[in-house]
Amino acid sequence: MKNYMILLLALLGLGFYGLGQNKALLYDFSEIPQSLMVNPGVQSDFQWYSGIPALSHVSFQIGSSGVNANSLFANDGLDFNDKVRDRLIFGMSPNDELSGNYQLELINIGFRGKDTGNFYTAGIYHEGDAIGYWFRDYAILAFEGNADRLGQRFDLSHLSTRGEILNVFHFGVNHQWKRNITIGARAKIYSSILNFDSTRNKGFFVTTEGQNNLLASTLDADLRWRTSGINDLKAAEEDGSIASTVLKNGFFGGNLGLGFDLGFTYNLNDQTVLTGSLLDLGFIYHTKDVMNYSLSGSATVEGVQIILPDALSDPNADFWQQLVDDVEQFIPFEDNTKNYITWRPTKLYASIRRDFGEQLPTRANCDCGPYATLGSFRAKYANSFGGQLYMVSRPRGPQAALSAFYLRRLGNFMALKTTYTIDKFSATNIGLALNLQAGPVNMYFMADNLLGYGNLANSQYASFQLGLNIISWGKN
Repeated sequence: MKNYMILLLALLGLGFYGLGQNKALLYDFSEIPQSLMVNPGVQSDFQWYSGIPALSHVSFQIGSSGVNANSLFANDGLDFNDKVRDRLIFGMSPNDELSGNYQLELINIGFRGKDTGNFYTAGIYHEGDAIGYWFRDYAILAFEGNADRLGQRFDLSHLSTRGEILNVFHFGVNHQWKRNITIGARAKIYSSILNFDSTRNKGFFVTTEGQNNLLASTLDADLRWRTSGINDLKAAEEDGSIASTVLKNGFFGGNLGLGFDLGFTYNLNDQTVLTGSLLDLGFIYHTKDVMNYSLSGSATVEGVQIILPDALSDPNADFWQQLVDDVEQFIPFEDNTKNYITWRPTKLYASIRRDFGEQLPTRANCDCGPYATLGSFRAKYANSFGGQLYMVSRPRGPQAALSAFYLRRLGNFMALKTTYTIDKFSATNIGLALNLQAGPVNMYFMADNLLGYGNLANSQYASFQLGLNIISWGKN
């Protein structure tokens, strides 16, 4: 039971560590300033906006593609040990993941330049991001041992995880290139607070019949574990300076990196629109508070070998220590402080949208008519529908999601968007977003996988976003 609890705590720890969030509800929702953060090339008509510090965007996402809490703890009359074995240890595959992401905007502002075709954005946000794949063969080996599994190779590559906490400083430009094309780019500086990475592990462990002893165990390993910022936080916890350490490392005192976002909006005609964006094309170079661990080599051992009567001639011999020394000689465990590079989880969005229904009066400060059918600002329609594609880079390859959406605008004071998403976590993910505009005050609320909120313990995905902004269109 003790081993089960350790495994469950590790599982939940990975799952609730709060890699890249699919913001299908926010994407191309141009009434909301934060839509520029998921597509720097979105069409916007703001004169300026200012997010309320620490409230302009708060988001959280967690997903498990394998087991959920209800499948283990439900009062269904089944033995808990059997459920752990059948549904967790053997029921999940090495491609099943537990991932989480949270984001908190500290500052976000935007303003239109003298050339009304240019819109500039700048700000800072805090982010935590982690993913862990199910270490299936490690779990089997830990709970069943190797005595009854002669000849079975336990795959060491099943250990694959990474995570980070960082601040991101950004500056972007949104440009109306032609009447039917808007493009955008954003530069980012990453300031890492904490990072861990173990994603390129290889090797195996196998037990066979021995020659000198009953069993022989072979370990062929190439394992890596890299971290930065962890020792600083441990030391800060001991002396009570966690807050100051996080602030220092998050504001250019830690490990730094560089990245870019790119995006566009292309009007095929007045009512058919293509969009796309590529986010977090970037890296972080870890040079401070770095600690790397490695286990690399190959060895076969048959336990403690005692050859009588020769062994009796040395009564001081430590046979167990000799075994340990032999293993360390063949498979050295090393640690170092070498610098390393990690790549950000790059995200891709694309969509096609069809607008229809009543044209809405523009709020843009321009001489382009009440419905903005000419000039830099295009008309908005009361209804829109379409499809969206999302992809994110993961340690085991790209991960994709497809969404269908419908957006309904009620004048210029309210808009609703609903999505139906199919991804690795769910085939019944229905999301809903509400945007409200009360004078200059903008408020939005978004939640995914609404069907799962009836029983969170049985849900494998949850996500929400909310925010508060002040917006001006430059008109009285």
